[in-house]
Amino acid sequence: MSKIRKAVFPAAGLGTRFLPATKAVPKEMLPIVDIPQIQIGVQEALDAGIDEIIFITGRGKVSVVDHFDVSYELEEHLSKRGNKELLSVVREVADKARVVSIRQKNPRGLGHAVLCAKDVVGDEPFAVILSDDIIRGEKPAIGQMAEIHEAHGGAIVSVMEVPRKEISKYGAAVPSDEAPPGPRLTPLKGMVEKPPADEAPSNLAVIGRYILPPEIFGCLENVVPDANGEIQLTDGIRLLMDQMPVYAYEFEGKRFDAGDKLGFLQATVEYALDRSDIGPAFRDYLRSLDL
Repeated sequence: MSKIRKAVFPAAGLGTRFLPATKAVPKEMLPIVDIPQIQIGVQEALDAGIDEIIFITGRGKVSVVDHFDVSYELEEHLSKRGNKELLSVVREVADKARVVSIRQKNPRGLGHAVLCAKDVVGDEPFAVILSDDIIRGEKPAIGQMAEIHEAHGGAIVSVMEVPRKEISKYGAAVPSDEAPPGPRLTPLKGMVEKPPADEAPSNLAVIGRYILPPEIFGCLENVVPDANGEIQLTDGIRLLMDQMPVYAYEFEGKRFDAGDKLGFLQATVEYALDRSDIGPAFRDYLRSLDL
């Protein structure tokens, strides 16, 4: 199977859950300690061997693309001051990522955002990464999924088990009766968007990582928009199931929902504790709190 070379990052959402901070700052740029969420996702893609990053942006998201561009003034300032460490950090962002930006003029759902990448992706399989789903592990989650795709083909949707009472927050995977072709892999026969807990087909929640074939674009073009006029990626994947296998993969790693305030704080704390520069002092501070 083809190697995954391109990753699509939908980044046109308004981030209303983090207002007022996101009135002027894209939610994708909110930092986990000092690293923007979207940079964590891009680094995951690069670590998996992906070499082209495709941002689907909207109004007010210029800073997302600028972050991965060369900043001549900043680099000159750091160079004159002899701050080689920070200069290296700033240059690394621009040097590692080859970026394409596509404007989604009218945000019409996740499926529409993916469809916007059709001409750039072309006729090859690709990854989709939602940057507010942060996954930490020994191997990049999207890299795990790319290996599964190379071995088995089809489309891959990342999932994790959640308490059944929480499944209504997610898309739920509908497992088929077919034998799993590999460990942590489940063939699917459907997906249900945010089902009531007592009607959910499983407690396998769909998380923001996908490996999709180019055939998904034709499926998305045939999706009937929902009541809000949005084209849902879930609906497109359901149509794709008529053409090829779709698998749910339970990734190895810990996931943080950084699109939620509590998940954002949890990710910030754990990333901070793992930092050699601030981790020990931060741990001492936490222990000093009267909780």
